[in-house]
Amino acid sequence: NVSRILRQYGCEVTATGFLGGFSGEWIEKELLRTGMRCEFVPIGQETRSSMNVVADNGYVTEILEPGPEITEKELEAFFVRFDRLLADCGIVVLSGSVPRGVPEDIYARLIRRAQAQGKETVLDTSGEFLREGIKAAPTVIKPNRKEMEYVIGHRLNGREGLMEAAAYLRGNGVHLAAVSLGNRGLLMAGEEGLFYARPPRVRTLNTVGCGDCVVASLVMSRIADAGEEEMLRRAVALSAASASCLESGRVPMELAEELYGQVTVERLELPEGEGL
Repeated sequence: NVSRILRQYGCEVTATGFLGGFSGEWIEKELLRTGMRCEFVPIGQETRSSMNVVADNGYVTEILEPGPEITEKELEAFFVRFDRLLADCGIVVLSGSVPRGVPEDIYARLIRRAQAQGKETVLDTSGEFLREGIKAAPTVIKPNRKEMEYVIGHRLNGREGLMEAAAYLRGNGVHLAAVSLGNRGLLMAGEEGLFYARPPRVRTLNTVGCGDCVVASLVMSRIADAGEEEMLRRAVALSAASASCLESGRVPMELAEELYGQVTVERLELPEGEGL
């Protein structure tokens, strides 16, 4: 979904990862139709399928298959391809869950490879993959509240807890930390300070892919060299627009622009002595 949104907004995108079987062929075919460049490593097992059931009241049930197991040879082929692709990119987005057979420090290793080539990195994952990835100090990170609580090791209570999470991420070398609060908005900590954005009211039809829209928007804002407050406002507007659409990965640009002016942004202050 991150790649699809970026492509919809006119960005040149190369998608990579692992694909196999009929599902893999179908995914690549659909991505190629958007004009996206595909550089996937073929694998012997079938790529997993997921099914989202959206009820009339907007409640979403997601059904996920266990997915393939990556062999050591397939993983090594991916590293070779990843290193080759770094030469032609400006920003590397590392997003989503990871198939079986892939080590927990995979994202950290990829971040360090990208950093060695002077590339910015954006990380959006969960669990140990997130915890390990943070150690490599990616440029941008977008956990949700639950994912951040897992990394820190305890519950985040109120605004002070969220500030603690943001300070933790920045203290670990992350340039920009965006903590998703679901329908309550987004908290962002960066060089310009700490901000909270409250989303506009929309009729929610499908929340699948809203986080991906935040990631895609942050990438586009980095490309445009936008200020952090504008980055935050645009990310929340695009995510809200996505929530009001049934199909994930496709958001009307005019709707996102309309909602942009309805996002409320507030500057927050950390307790004295806790600098970002």
